[in-house]
Amino acid sequence: MRLEGDAWRAFFDSYQRSAFRLETLPVYAMPDEEDEFRRFLAGERPPADLHYSWLDRVARFRETGRIIQRVHIVTRPLSDYLRYEFEWAYAFNVRAGEDIRILDLTDREDPGVPDEDFWMFDEEKVVRMMYRPDGSQIGRELLDAPEIERYIAYRDAALADAVPFEEYWQGH
Repeated sequence: MRLEGDAWRAFFDSYQRSAFRLETLPVYAMPDEEDEFRRFLAGERPPADLHYSWLDRVARFRETGRIIQRVHIVTRPLSDYLRYEFEWAYAFNVRAGEDIRILDLTDREDPGVPDEDFWMFDEEKVVRMMYRPDGSQIGRELLDAPEIERYIAYRDAALADAVPFEEYWQGH
């Protein structure tokens, strides 16, 4: 089942315990980020008081005791987009309470994670995130009968080998 717009947001916000995202791409072409991305490329730093709606959502999730985690798989050199995302988004997301980790596979073997993006909710539901090669989103698909043990294993492998975002980013 495809999840779009308000249906996606309502589905997402209804999780009860845990949400986990695996990100695998070096670029995500997000239309609402184009202006900030241009500013980043021009050398501008994010405003100290940068605020966007995701931060409020993350804060609400955490206030209600829900966990929200993300692991982004990367290889060096980091793409311009990843450097932008780390500086203009992840740094703020972490402050709001999102547990973000980086799995750098540059000089190591793949620990057994897939090359597909997904969200897993409450260790029960999986939404496959679909993208074109340029990073633009095609859609989101709620899987009917996911092999949940496989997705839990992907999550656990990614988390075991990833480092907290702030630890990773301070070295760059």
